[in-house]
Amino acid sequence: MSSMGPLSAIFSKAKPYLLMVFLQFGGAGMYIISMVTLNHGMNRYVLIVYRNAIAALVLAPFALLLERKTRPKMTFRIFLHIMALGFLEPILDQGCSYLGMQFTSASFTSAIMNAVPSFTFVIAVICRLETVKIKEVRGLAKVIGTLVTLSGALLMTLYKGPVIDLIWSRKASHSGSSGDSSDKHWIPGTLLILVGCVAWSCFYVLQSITIKKYPAEISLSSLICLAGAIQSLAIALVVEHHPSGWAVGWDSRLFAPLYTGIVSSGITYYVQGLVMKTRGPVFVTAFNPLCMILVAALGSAILAEQIHLGSIIGGIIIAIGLYSVVWGKSKDYSTAASTPAKVEIQELPISAKNRTDHGTKPVIATINSTDQKDESKKDVPKSMTLKKVAGKLASPVSKSTNKSLYINPSIRLFSAMYY
Repeated sequence: MSSMGPLSAIFSKAKPYLLMVFLQFGGAGMYIISMVTLNHGMNRYVLIVYRNAIAALVLAPFALLLERKTRPKMTFRIFLHIMALGFLEPILDQGCSYLGMQFTSASFTSAIMNAVPSFTFVIAVICRLETVKIKEVRGLAKVIGTLVTLSGALLMTLYKGPVIDLIWSRKASHSGSSGDSSDKHWIPGTLLILVGCVAWSCFYVLQSITIKKYPAEISLSSLICLAGAIQSLAIALVVEHHPSGWAVGWDSRLFAPLYTGIVSSGITYYVQGLVMKTRGPVFVTAFNPLCMILVAALGSAILAEQIHLGSIIGGIIIAIGLYSVVWGKSKDYSTAASTPAKVEIQELPISAKNRTDHGTKPVIATINSTDQKDESKKDVPKSMTLKKVAGKLASPVSKSTNKSLYINPSIRLFSAMYY
């Protein structure tokens, strides 16, 4: 039993890291499966509808059973937050990312998505969720990392470079698509992916705000997916008129909505909210380079995608900037964890009671707390500050009074600090 204590402590510390690594493997599969489905002609908004509807249906029973007693009441403000979250991630992020991925490639999209932490940091600063102290090393690291990340994304946008042949992609390139048809859509596709990055960053920040006001992770995830499915359904009905566009079979058109709905939307939203409560929005986006590596390997092997030199150089630059931002954020987290909570004391009330036989009042110095009895509050003077307390304590007392005199040790400590 004694060994279970250290093991549980180690697991609790490693739990956020393990969860985020699991999400990156799931995200890599999402890129590949979604690209295959879109290449087979499925409309991206139809995919978004199915994806979020399945996610909402999967999460709803768990939310009803596990959070029926802890789920807070729905307010109009929380409802607006959920509708905004449903628009930011399912509509803007997924819609723009899917179209940009069709114009470029899955590996390129996953590499550009590494810019999300920098956008998240900038938006968090604007919303005053993050503080920047340029004079400190950690603050400077976050600012420089953001600029480096944006420069890497700009390099990937303007420079493609020669094709890099990988060992496992040489044979696949003969049977797969060459990707030359997407050259004319390279810059528009990149801009669409960047719009998706900004929308995703806004989603992270707003989710971190909403989860504090509505601390029911599963219910919140289910409601976000439901809001995204309803909003995307309105768009999909406009852009896809033919019933054949909504048909699914025993192929990728069925597997993609199931996989992306359960793993990429449902589980991802829940785990992100769970980790975000303790680590913040920047930490959640810190593991994206692992997804980039996995997608690049799978995309070249399965989809026969071409990897360009500009994508490799830009991806490395983005990863460097990413970890600079994450390093600065980790220093913020360690500093906040090691700093003790400050106790603010403006006044120290004095309660006087227990008269002695000689008629003198012994002074009992206490601090306002929950264990203060109601009867002692009746005798508290209204304007007794710390200096007056010290004056009372320094005044001579009689022997009989000294026997019943009690001074709270915390008062001595605060008096020493004050003077």
